[in-house]
Amino acid sequence: MRAAPSTQYKSREEILNIHEFQAKDIFAKYGMAVPPEKVAITPDEARTIAEELGTAVVVKAQVHVGGRGKAGGVKLAKTPQEAYEKAEQILGMDIKGLTVNQVLVAQAVDIAHEAYVGIIMDRQTKRAVFMVSAAGGIDIEEVARDTPEKIHKLAVDPFLGLLPNQARMLAFKLYVDPKIAGQAAKILTQLYNTFIESDASLAEINPLVTTSDGQLWAVDGKMNIDDNALFKHKDIEAMRDLEAEEPTEVEAREADLSFVKLEGEIGCVVNGAGLAMATMDMVNYYGGSPANFLDIGGSSNPDKVVAAMNIITSDPKVKAILFNIFGGITRCDDVANGIVTALRRIAEGPGGPLKLPIVIRLTGTNEEEGRRILQEVDLVATDTMADAVQQAIKLGNK
Repeated sequence: MRAAPSTQYKSREEILNIHEFQAKDIFAKYGMAVPPEKVAITPDEARTIAEELGTAVVVKAQVHVGGRGKAGGVKLAKTPQEAYEKAEQILGMDIKGLTVNQVLVAQAVDIAHEAYVGIIMDRQTKRAVFMVSAAGGIDIEEVARDTPEKIHKLAVDPFLGLLPNQARMLAFKLYVDPKIAGQAAKILTQLYNTFIESDASLAEINPLVTTSDGQLWAVDGKMNIDDNALFKHKDIEAMRDLEAEEPTEVEAREADLSFVKLEGEIGCVVNGAGLAMATMDMVNYYGGSPANFLDIGGSSNPDKVVAAMNIITSDPKVKAILFNIFGGITRCDDVANGIVTALRRIAEGPGGPLKLPIVIRLTGTNEEEGRRILQEVDLVATDTMADAVQQAIKLGNK
């Protein structure tokens, strides 16, 4: 049975994830109230921070993944010594495959009520969409699944922005008390300004906490920033945590490759994002599973092919490598030279010659020269995309 279209794969909108404490630093610059807090990388530092704050604190794992609280990565500490002990328990913890290397030690607040406030960039409406719910907190995913009527949405006109009456309307979806709703309307406007001016694809506060004295605090925050806009935000680019990212994606970015690691067994090297998505769809159609999205782009640079091969061969799940090259700006002979160079470098390495089967579809600019180069190392390019995909799946299953 044919798989669903390419929407099953991770969006090609590349994003920069930043940590909670970094998102809340940005929130504070836009006027939102966040609790006093500092980051610690050792239990001793956590104890010192708790002493400085002089109150009960919350010790929170800083990793790029949700569900930290349910995984035991968020703990309350009433004393500095407890902060030391909680940090000791959390640091080094594995949460959904990510190791906790730092914790946020934040002043605990008296929680009377929790709400959820978030903004995403919706591709269908091509607008920033607010999502708010009075049922916020760690179970917001369950709320969205089981009682979606409790989540209220608003698509914001990109020319008008969030209007004051819209902010008030959303605020009264969260709070009955006019004074608290007035605070919330201000925060919603501040969050929208943060989202737009930071070129974010997501910004959320969960929970937005009401304290017993009627004050609102952003006690947790999350932001994703569009990679394509980072040239305008050097301060946000500097927040990138390379240790928290997939190593192959870091290597690909440094090589100017568009790469997303997936869970399949067919390593794909393609030129052009659209062709790459079509290639992954066809791999699924014929019963295989793509190991990655990898677009070498339109440049005629053999070094990119070498980098692509290094990245793919580092994945132990890959059983076959599929090149699908349609030469326009990209020259087929340059890609062929890159393949030959990569195979030679791999053969000269500690692991010896590449043992994975390679299937190549090569057509377009300098196609004949590319085929001749490949034939010199006993590689043959197929004529059609369908043939190449089926061959790769067949060889990967041997």
